[in-house]
Amino acid sequence: MENVQTEPVGRTQRKLPQELNILTVLIGVALVFELLGWFVQGQSFLGNPQRLTIMILQVSVVGIIAIGVTQVIITGGIDLSSGSVVAMTAMIAMSFAQTSEFARAIYPGLTDLPVIVPVMIGVGLGLIAGVINGALIAMTGIPPFIATLGMMVTARGIAKWYTKGQPISFPTEGFATIGSGAWPVAIFLLVAVFFHLALRYTRYGKFTYAIGANAQAARVSGINVQAHLVKVYAIAGLLAGLAGVVTAARAETAQAGMGMMYELDAIAAAVIGGTSLSGGRGRIFGTVIGTIILGLMMSGFTFLRVDAYYQEIVKGLIIVAAVVTDVYRQKARVKKS
Repeated sequence: MENVQTEPVGRTQRKLPQELNILTVLIGVALVFELLGWFVQGQSFLGNPQRLTIMILQVSVVGIIAIGVTQVIITGGIDLSSGSVVAMTAMIAMSFAQTSEFARAIYPGLTDLPVIVPVMIGVGLGLIAGVINGALIAMTGIPPFIATLGMMVTARGIAKWYTKGQPISFPTEGFATIGSGAWPVAIFLLVAVFFHLALRYTRYGKFTYAIGANAQAARVSGINVQAHLVKVYAIAGLLAGLAGVVTAARAETAQAGMGMMYELDAIAAAVIGGTSLSGGRGRIFGTVIGTIILGLMMSGFTFLRVDAYYQEIVKGLIIVAAVVTDVYRQKARVKKS
């Protein structure tokens, strides 16, 4: 009888969504800043809708990148090139989104292009960067850290070379609309829902988790591991390209320095959201919550007038704490098994 009672308890524990714990952390962080707001600033942190709206808009771009990075980490890999790909795609996409007088100055005889053209160019370039990352990792066997580090340096170099370091501004009204209002948030949420469903209910998701759990076993079971890795990194690159387009549209300008450290913020959001750096575990919903936690903390620190360098220190400590927690969680699972 004891065995019968014990087994359901174990099952219940395994089925409890980890996102529930992360959501609890999100609520706790929000309450802490609310209390500190009254004690330090004498006003409510959560009671200002404008502040929260700005915070969501600011993290939406990192969230788009984090969704791609989450899938890469689930396979047991890493992508350090996202921020540089954002800069590269923002620069090149913006050059094709110029108003007519500026477009003709760069490309004689060229008139305004349909907004879909710069968008597809930016997303397409991100896709190409991702395919190159995936091909290098899958075909040569070099560590993802090295392959994506190389792309990080190369993409940033292309962003600087493309206009010799000069910014590009004055996009068409249609292109600027992509980054206006709630569009960045809507794009982030649509991407999140799509890949949540893809990871949970399709063969793509099953293969992604299988490779992260045990690549050799996945290969023996008939999964084309190399082809699937190229696909996962291609998606991560595509989403970085989309983030670059949204970033340029929102700022209505593109600079070679855009996207700096975005890749680390995306990795932090994924890890905070429960994605294991050892691979095989993680969910998009958790990453969405992790992105909001990251944004909430940065917005809270700014609200409390904490210096920017302290914010970076705290962000680093949070990443380390999340990884240490994951390590202990993995050890506990090994002991139970």
